[in-house]
Amino acid sequence: MVILLEENKKIAEIKDIRDASSFLKGKIERTPLIYSKTFSDMFGAPIYLKLENFQKTGSFKTRGALFKMSRLNLNEKSRGVVAASAGNHAQGVAYAAKISNISSKIVMPSYTISAKINAVRNYGAEVLLKGDSYKEAFQEAKRISENEGRTFIDGFNDRWIIAGQGTIGLEILEDLPSVKNVIVPVGGGGLISGISAAIKESEKDVRVYGVQSENCDCVIQTMEGNPNPSSRGFTIADGIAVQNPGDINISMIQKYVDRIVTVNDEQMAYALFKLLERQKIVVEASGAAPLAAVMSAKLDLRGEPTVLVVSGGNIDLLLLSKIIYKGMETDMGLIRIECKIPDKPGTLHKITSAISNSGANIFHAEVDNLSQDTPVGYQSIRFSVNVRDGDHLENLLQKLQEIGYHFHIVRD
Repeated sequence: MVILLEENKKIAEIKDIRDASSFLKGKIERTPLIYSKTFSDMFGAPIYLKLENFQKTGSFKTRGALFKMSRLNLNEKSRGVVAASAGNHAQGVAYAAKISNISSKIVMPSYTISAKINAVRNYGAEVLLKGDSYKEAFQEAKRISENEGRTFIDGFNDRWIIAGQGTIGLEILEDLPSVKNVIVPVGGGGLISGISAAIKESEKDVRVYGVQSENCDCVIQTMEGNPNPSSRGFTIADGIAVQNPGDINISMIQKYVDRIVTVNDEQMAYALFKLLERQKIVVEASGAAPLAAVMSAKLDLRGEPTVLVVSGGNIDLLLLSKIIYKGMETDMGLIRIECKIPDKPGTLHKITSAISNSGANIFHAEVDNLSQDTPVGYQSIRFSVNVRDGDHLENLLQKLQEIGYHFHIVRD
């Protein structure tokens, strides 16, 4: 049996974070901190993005996992490690174990998409699919730890994991000494614990804010006195979809973090879309949470230099395509219009010609002759159309009306 060493349960200190920084030099990417003129102009404050989506394995998790491996003794290394995760932690541990020449097993819930499973396998880990929830995968990983003597690598409730993540805070202070606000996604609390400790213990007058999914606000629930926090539903932000925060994390958050707010899936999806559209970067929903909090006016930046921690970029491409489509609808760049038209030759050509002549572009078209609410002798036709703005849309609808077809906008 592997017994959790007491030192792993201590709060990460600034010395630990600095040790992690020294150890990780040359082993990870020094991710860029970029200025965003677009978002600075939008929010009236200098906005910078700390791009951990450019980190090895596509997220910040590699930092903590690598430093944690370095703290294992020879016996622990020889026995190997095990972790439970549906995403970024799995890849971080698998990569860190490979670099450290340590055997690794990763337990992933059975619903995990194949792209994430293959990514973990490509880093050399043995993948086991177990259970219909993270909790069941976690329990299986703990069982393996007990039976095989492997060290269980926690995703956030570990001194060395926290210290590794805290190196992001040191880099922010080095790259932007004038920073006044740092906004961090929060799941179990490992990332914000490390970043806030690094910043506050460096005696800097900087506010540190956290952002959770409103459906998975376990840290907020715990800090409000709920001993058994629970998820309130599904979230697309799987990187911060955690039900139980760590006790170490809660202690550090209470000590160092100024405030935690929540955002919903729609807000994160739109922020993700704007990061792709305006900054040309691909992020996952949890990585877009800080921008979502700013865009939804959840935090007062006071016009001061602000860093948004973009925690990762590992997103399912099918989900990304849906978010792009939805974002274009929100910005009126992509509009769905519908009409019932006579089922006779030439009608559809007449309509598509009018759309083309208006300068709009048909993205997608659907024709339905079988719907029960479609009269005999008619077709239901729906177009997804690219338009420039609201005026362009009105002009399009007017031209269609002039040739005898009254299209309405579909908003479902």
